[in-house]
Amino acid sequence: MQVPVVRQHRRARPAAAVAFISAALIALSACGGSSASTPTGASANQSITFATAALGSELQATKTEIASFEKAHRNITVRLVQLASTSNDAYQQLTHYFIAGSSTPDVIDADTAWPASFARAGWILPLNKYVQTSALLPDAAEAGTYQGKLYAAMFYFNAEGLYYRTDLVKQPPTTPQQLVADAQSALKQDPGLKEGLAFEGSKYEGAVTVFIDFMGAFGGGLNPAHFDTPANLQALQFLYDVVYKYKIAPQAVTSWTEQNVQEAFTSGQTAFATNWPYVESLVPGSAVAGKTGYVPFPSESGKGVATLASDALVINSHSTHVAADAELIQWLLSPGQQIDRAITSGDPPSVTAAYTSALFSKAPYFQADEQVFKAGVPRLVSANYLQISADIQDMLSSVLANQATPAQALQSTAQQLAKLSS
Repeated sequence: MQVPVVRQHRRARPAAAVAFISAALIALSACGGSSASTPTGASANQSITFATAALGSELQATKTEIASFEKAHRNITVRLVQLASTSNDAYQQLTHYFIAGSSTPDVIDADTAWPASFARAGWILPLNKYVQTSALLPDAAEAGTYQGKLYAAMFYFNAEGLYYRTDLVKQPPTTPQQLVADAQSALKQDPGLKEGLAFEGSKYEGAVTVFIDFMGAFGGGLNPAHFDTPANLQALQFLYDVVYKYKIAPQAVTSWTEQNVQEAFTSGQTAFATNWPYVESLVPGSAVAGKTGYVPFPSESGKGVATLASDALVINSHSTHVAADAELIQWLLSPGQQIDRAITSGDPPSVTAAYTSALFSKAPYFQADEQVFKAGVPRLVSANYLQISADIQDMLSSVLANQATPAQALQSTAQQLAKLSS
């Protein structure tokens, strides 16, 4: 089975490939026209562009969906534009389009961290006329809403939870302290384990989503105006302690991404791992088949938390094919398409109506996802999110590298984030 790629934390792409893609985008922008063009009705013969950074099984699932859309809409052709796989590069490519006033790409598969900044700049359209928010999972709608309007329809629902070994841990932990105790116990039970807890600690967005889980676990949260709080300090101290005090996570996590964490868990070398739902589709053929559980990250309240970080569909405000764009988005969000995508790529549906026996009969692990999703916590919806995330990445990196104490790092970062709280 091909490993699904978790798109919201895009992996590096060689510089030459990025340069090639950028050149292609410039050419496409040049022929894209401007907002002055006459809008085209959905029934007219036309071609629209769909930009995505999907790779692997996710890209194949997208191509399959587009083919089925074109079969059902004979008058509409969809041209697929491949964005860079790294989030920062893809974001820069898209801003190039928007600043140029290009009418293409028409529809964009965007990281959910981007739409707020796009909406503030007037680069994307509100989708309330085209997407029923009541059809989406509640947190999916919230994650795409900016200043009271839905600008981004979540393509699939991604919430980061906690995987655990059911043969070593009979009941999942309900508090962070119990997680530590269970990890330590598992290490004693099974000498073959290399670590008790694996998590994404590399300097990128993946570490931020883990830390949002940690903050929620102690009653804190990502509020740029009030970041240096006792609860957030507890969370940052916990991050430090699992490596240096409790020693249930290795110092090597400072370079780990989802791929490393996935491999550590499916190979059987760790008792616990933070990661996304796609890992469940890989478990059946792995060393931990039949002995895996998936739950929200444990919290002091006992309710658990699961950070949302996914992809969302947006429409270019300069597109001259808005009616066709809306048709495509509605097709991609239809329950049947969502179910097919979930089964082939491991991407959990974002629409409530897709969680049926048709899905569970072929992929029963999505039933566990529903429980994790109930604890979903959207990332901060802010036009300044990318800079906020970069500052938090610096903070986490300094703490995990033992270059600054949690208190020092939190205080310094809070001063930076306060400037971005508007």
